[in-house]
Amino acid sequence: MRLTDIHRCEIRPGRLVTWTLHPTTVEGVAQLPDDTRPPAYVQEAHVRTARTVREDGLFVPTWLGTAFDIPGRVDLDVLQDALRAWTLRHETLRSGFRWADGSPESPVDELRRFTLAPDAVVLHREDVGDFRDGGTLSRYLQDRFDTAADALTWPNFIYSAVVRDDTTSVYIAFDHTNVDSYSIFRIAHEIHQLYTAGLDGKAVDTAPVASYVDFCASERTHADGIDETHSIVAEWRKFIARCDGKLPNFPVDLGLDPGGPLPTQKLMREWLTDDADAAAFEAYCRPYGGSMVGILAATALIVREISGRQVYRTVVPFHTRARSEWSDSVGWYVGGAPLEIPVGEVSDFDGALDLVRTALRAKRPLSRMPIARVLKLLGSDFRPTSPDLYSIVSFVDTRDIAGSERWDELKAYGLIRVSYGDQVCAWITRLHEGLQFAARYPDTDVAQKNMRLYVARLRELIKSVTVPVPEKARGAVSGTRGTARQAPTGPAVESPAPSGALTRS
Repeated sequence: MRLTDIHRCEIRPGRLVTWTLHPTTVEGVAQLPDDTRPPAYVQEAHVRTARTVREDGLFVPTWLGTAFDIPGRVDLDVLQDALRAWTLRHETLRSGFRWADGSPESPVDELRRFTLAPDAVVLHREDVGDFRDGGTLSRYLQDRFDTAADALTWPNFIYSAVVRDDTTSVYIAFDHTNVDSYSIFRIAHEIHQLYTAGLDGKAVDTAPVASYVDFCASERTHADGIDETHSIVAEWRKFIARCDGKLPNFPVDLGLDPGGPLPTQKLMREWLTDDADAAAFEAYCRPYGGSMVGILAATALIVREISGRQVYRTVVPFHTRARSEWSDSVGWYVGGAPLEIPVGEVSDFDGALDLVRTALRAKRPLSRMPIARVLKLLGSDFRPTSPDLYSIVSFVDTRDIAGSERWDELKAYGLIRVSYGDQVCAWITRLHEGLQFAARYPDTDVAQKNMRLYVARLRELIKSVTVPVPEKARGAVSGTRGTARQAPTGPAVESPAPSGALTRS
């Protein structure tokens, strides 16, 4: 599933139909009692950031989405039933947030959860009309998604379909509080299963999966059990001090004006390698931990070349689906760990791989503690002025995700909203076809020059280490999909959330 924006996912003309929660369902939310399960720290930070940036006068859409085709002439009633059944499987889609009323029991700045009962979920279908131009349609969808999948409103997701005689394209958008990149990657297969079963009149197991809302409560209880004396807080305190009191941006010149307004961003997306080169790169890196280690090691070397920095500092996203029960659950299961690579101490790629492997082993446990909780305990003022508090370089291998072998056939895409931001969010995705690169970055001439240089050097380095394969890796070459495969890191879709939040992914 290639990552892109709404304007580059092969949108074709057709009749647009949308589904949102029925108005009577939405009206009933006001009467719902509070759900005692609190928001996750990453959710709360995301909502607070959206509010702060909005109060500063800037509307910054941050939704994630997916697109895929359903071949043949669609039955809209069956598709609607499939969409509702899928919604009911994932409790986070029935759950939202509101600010407390300011009573002594509920301080006015407290974010409280509410959750609909399953039988209250009713979808409302709207026939928007025919679009004869794909460009006009993509602009309409973006504008509609910006308002329907907004962090400060509820409901904050929308389903849509562009209907034609021979195929129907489905486009879905969610506020980030509901999903991460791994969630997005699973949707096409799950909805296809439900739709096909509905056409055939067959039953499909639509029992709810493990709830992200339950995970939020559990994670928050764990996070609230530490204080400012905890070793994890101490590690972050030292890392932030070495980053001049901030969390790190991508360490090359981005041409930013420190006193200027938040810049618009651009999207970059291209193939890094084909399947053969990606497999060889994976085999080379496997003794050190796999392709994720290789990407970070390559980035550290390239950053040194471009900027002269002898230490590469970044926040690495990791998924937090620590137990198998969360593997099928839709939610924002992403944490981050601080990483420092003293790349000035090594002279070659193998040396950088060793450094990254050692650092990841030491720092990955820190990703299990929400960054928002850590920053709160540090007492630092990380008031968000941008939708991203720090930059990321994320890697995810999607080849074992159900249905991934059909993504190209079904024109399946993961959708990124590119709007404003002064950080770099880069995602490298391992697909069956090879390695794909996608990033959003500040729209300046300097940033464009350095990002293109980074991608060109990354591609060269990946290709350069594939032949010959080092002696210690030769035993792994025959099977390019061994035990060192990386679990999804979430873009991560996973892009980073500000105000001390976890990386988004």
